[in-house]
Amino acid sequence: MSLITKIKQLVGNYKLKQELQGFNRKKVPHKFSFDTCKTIGILFDATSSEDYEIVKRYVLYLREFRKKVKVIGFYNMKQMPPMTYSKLEYDFISQKELDWMGKPSGIVMQNFFDEEYDLLIDLNVHDHFPLKYICALSNAKFKVGKYNEADTEMYDMMIDADNTKTVKYFLRQIDIYVTMMNKTEPNLN
Repeated sequence: MSLITKIKQLVGNYKLKQELQGFNRKKVPHKFSFDTCKTIGILFDATSSEDYEIVKRYVLYLREFRKKVKVIGFYNMKQMPPMTYSKLEYDFISQKELDWMGKPSGIVMQNFFDEEYDLLIDLNVHDHFPLKYICALSNAKFKVGKYNEADTEMYDMMIDADNTKTVKYFLRQIDIYVTMMNKTEPNLN
């Protein structure tokens, strides 16, 4: 990573912390249940076609449970591949939609921020700042993402997965832990 990239990341993270100080979201982690969840947002790195296919299958899986899903895919390149186009539940951004510090902007971002999701799944396994920014400022009631000690305030549930883990592995872990939350504790009274 070049010195300029490191400086951009430092400035971007500093600005994000400033924006988060005045940001209030409706957090309800003690009441979260996948069964009652109606809307789900998913963030992922769409650069890999394999990861894109995995996310598409996962969206179909979620739709079987009658969930409304909105996906933001980030292409870590200046131009999106020619075959990529937005669909009803998919939107994509590339480096072209980022400012100099990596902050995404535009109508796609505004629409995503305006929506209040019951669950946000951040599949940002490679720690891309634009996806972190979107997750941090999302109005989701419950956020799930990769464990990072610096991001503990951003998520309601974090799953330990290093950068060698795949999106497929990470989604399996999310499914395991989110469904575990649905199980009610026995009443001992």
